[in-house]
Amino acid sequence: MAQYFNKKPMVAVFLLAAMILTPLTADAVRIKDIATFSGVRDNQLVGYGLVVGLNGTGDKKDSTFTMRSMVNMLENMGVSVNQKQLKPKNVASVMVTVKMPVSSKPGAQLDVTVSSLGDATSLLGGVLLQTPLKGIDGNVYALAQGSLAIGGFSVQGNAASAQKNITTVGIIPGGATVERGIPFKFNQQDKLTLAMHAADFSTTNQVAERINDALGGSFARATDVSTVELQIPTDFRGNLVPLMASLENIEIMPDAAARVVVDEKTGTVILGRDVRISRVAVAHGNLQVVVAEGADVSQPAPFSGGSTVAVPRTDINTAEEQRNLNIVEGATLQELVDGLNSLGATPRDLISILRSLKAAGALHAALEVI
Repeated sequence: MAQYFNKKPMVAVFLLAAMILTPLTADAVRIKDIATFSGVRDNQLVGYGLVVGLNGTGDKKDSTFTMRSMVNMLENMGVSVNQKQLKPKNVASVMVTVKMPVSSKPGAQLDVTVSSLGDATSLLGGVLLQTPLKGIDGNVYALAQGSLAIGGFSVQGNAASAQKNITTVGIIPGGATVERGIPFKFNQQDKLTLAMHAADFSTTNQVAERINDALGGSFARATDVSTVELQIPTDFRGNLVPLMASLENIEIMPDAAARVVVDEKTGTVILGRDVRISRVAVAHGNLQVVVAEGADVSQPAPFSGGSTVAVPRTDINTAEEQRNLNIVEGATLQELVDGLNSLGATPRDLISILRSLKAAGALHAALEVI
């Protein structure tokens, strides 16, 4: 049986690679870039710890959880302390987070992110003490410890301050050591599930068809708008890595619904490739009215017995842009862009125009404002 799995899958891999079609067009993308495979994922680990060695930038004395943590830590080390006498200015309470791949084995090194939990002003120069990292099931999977890399600085005096980047978040490259692996046997699966990043029936069905063409059989089927189920061919049972290496590089042409995305904060307008506009006449202009209030001084003639008074003054100015009707129609993205540019509108004007086109039923795309 060992010889069967060592030799036969290699032949199948060569056949599979030969059946994978050449790229369809320049817009073709790989399956690995638009979908994830079941069993290939990261697991989130989190822990609570203490960063020590800060230069007076740690938590303040009223951070009770930091004080309590310091007392517990010292008592566990056999040091009896009085909480009222502690000064935590060189210590900060932090949350420690790690992404642990499902394939991680005991002894593997993982990058650590450390974030201040209290009112510390900077973690620069700090050292994270040993922190257990737990998964969603409450079990400890890794231990983290080490010196923080901040990538910024923060200094201040009585009258000025300077800061670069965020100094209350740091990383420890390779600072976590895996102590327990995820109880998951990747090669023991008899079925794989592909989860598409974007929900689209055309793309999902195309993925299933391309996989079946490559494998030479009906092994994959789309079960819903964003899921493809793949039955493992007999030749790859117990040895999925060669199969995955070939499938993830199959190229397809992803499809998506027509969409226009606008960001009003920055005036950004993004038009999808399949956005279309029916033939429509557009005139866009602005009416600006400026009302300015002021005062004039009324000075009486000499020896008239009158008094000096303030007389109100109002200045009204109006300005209206003269814009003609323009015919806008877009059968292709380039025609659509040329038609909108012919209006001489700014990006923020385009947002108003696109909203009006959508209300008029002339814009054939989903309009999303972020």
